[in-house]
Amino acid sequence: MEYSLTVQVIAEFIGTAFMVLLGNGSVANVELKGTKGHHGSWLIIAIGYGMGVMIPALMIGSVSGNYINPAFAIGMASVGSIAWSKAGLFIVAEFLGAMVGQLVVVAMHKPYYDQTTNPTAILGTFSTIENTGSKLNGFISEFFGSFVLFFGALALTHNTFNGKADLEVAHIGLGFLVMALVASMGGPTGPALNPARDLGPRILHAILPLKNKGDSQWGYSWVPVVAPTLAAIAAAFAFKALFGL
Repeated sequence: MEYSLTVQVIAEFIGTAFMVLLGNGSVANVELKGTKGHHGSWLIIAIGYGMGVMIPALMIGSVSGNYINPAFAIGMASVGSIAWSKAGLFIVAEFLGAMVGQLVVVAMHKPYYDQTTNPTAILGTFSTIENTGSKLNGFISEFFGSFVLFFGALALTHNTFNGKADLEVAHIGLGFLVMALVASMGGPTGPALNPARDLGPRILHAILPLKNKGDSQWGYSWVPVVAPTLAAIAAAFAFKALFGL
């Protein structure tokens, strides 16, 4: 079934909101004082973000393609897989969806934000941070993590059996890929792997009147925007050159 562009844009909004709600919700559960998961394992966050990508993929993959990531939309537009006009609408929807998802996270966890006195922990429930303060290492981490994500996503969704891709299996595999990335390559930065997932919530962090929230670290904010975007373009061109699109 071919869905209208309006429905596809709405799907991208919903999918991104769900992704941030499930992903940053898992971070809030671990990082905020007083929650049931406080001081829980990093595995909780890996699972949260893996499911945060898998569930929207299964929900809207057949509707809009489940981009839920401005970098991926730019990467696909750069190789001609989608029109730039469509990518632009997806990007707007994804940023708005990320912000709405984050607002729900804050609304649910407001008492626990009030109890938390560590500003780094609070920011971590919104956006990413390079643990040593190195923009270079953050860029390297975000670039290669994002490259693996985008190249892997293309491989999963274009892998065919008897001439037809099994997208349901691909979307499940995508969730496990994100889970593995967070678990194995997410230590340095969080990670973001997605400009909307980082910048949208970071804007809210700067605006919302939360106790003890500290600085929004705008000096680092360009890294999780630029690195995933360049990685998406590189992955799209590399995949197209090797396997076609």
